Amino acid sequence: MQGTVKWLDGAMFVDESGSGHTVVMDAPEDLGGRNQSLRPMEMLLLGTGGCALYDVVSMLKKSRQQVSDCRVEVHAERADAVPAVFTEMRRPFVVSGFGLREAQVKRAVGLSAEKYCSASIMFTNAGVAVSHSYAIEEAEGIED
Repeated sequence: MQGTVKWLDGAMFVDESGSGHTVVMDAPEDLGGRNQSLRPMEMLLLGTGGCALYDVVSMLKKSRQQVSDCRVEVHAERADAVPAVFTEMRRPFVVSGFGLREAQVKRAVGLSAEKYCSASIMFTNAGVAVSHSYAIEEAEGIED
């Protein structure tokens, strides 16, 4: 895996991944940025959420669960001193679908956190207290 980060101006950077995708990062105005894009620590937090959500949705589909929507809200606390690393991360998942089995949702969320989500496991191994929870909502509308 590789990528390139290029300084644009102020505190704005453009990142290009090895797969050719780009994203802009910026800082708040009080730190010399324009507050026009994600901050680097926000990208780390959201990347962890995306990694975990990919796992959960994939496992639920493989177990033939009828998922209509799935989201995770990622919350993090940071150290008060520099470096302001993440010290705690909470990830409540909300899974919507038709006739979802709680055991399957619990299993998918747990396996993502403990075995499959590289980003989450990396933070756990670095000493971040990562926790997760889940809620199941019955979807409204017509089953596919």
